[in-house]
Amino acid sequence: MGTREIGKEIATETQRHQGLEQIRAFVAVRVSAEVERSIEELIAELRSHNDGIKWVSSANLHLTLKFLGPSVPVEKIDRLKLELEKIAAATSPFELEASGVGGFPNLKHPHVLWVSLRGEALGDLAARVDDVASRCGFEREQRTFRPHLTIARLKRPMLQSDTRARIEAVRARAFGVSTIREMTLYRSTTAPTGPIYQALRPFKFSA
Repeated sequence: MGTREIGKEIATETQRHQGLEQIRAFVAVRVSAEVERSIEELIAELRSHNDGIKWVSSANLHLTLKFLGPSVPVEKIDRLKLELEKIAAATSPFELEASGVGGFPNLKHPHVLWVSLRGEALGDLAARVDDVASRCGFEREQRTFRPHLTIARLKRPMLQSDTRARIEAVRARAFGVSTIREMTLYRSTTAPTGPIYQALRPFKFSA
């Protein structure tokens, strides 16, 4: 380990002992393994070796209910955990349908490709999480909640014609229905191969 890496490790350990450690974190739900496999099959169909698209692995597929921030004090997250426990205790498992493929802001010049998600209880859950996060000192979400699973990101917002044609052919595809039984608090760490998501704590629905 080099001098710079040792310095970073010492600084991180010092922050941890002083209660100053900060992490990138978010609250999310995962779809079922069966739905993830269906989406993985879709990605295999769409992927090509020269399309310049960074496809998301099935291990990283998730629906973000609330992004907490890129650098959040751990003690602030600890306060939020208590509120998330209360929400989970008052929430019943619900069904979530994965159906439809699209892009943000559109398929002509997309920055992101996604699979759409639909569930009657989903918007209410996201709103409640945003409410308690706000009371814990996190910024309120300013964007409209548009539930989706990100399946790819593009550095250049331009699809090759053959890739776009393949996406257009599957825009209405259905991937199945999941029963959502919990939400999870995640930590995100940046790595050369892409983000690494670590589940810090699940909050099981029990109403």
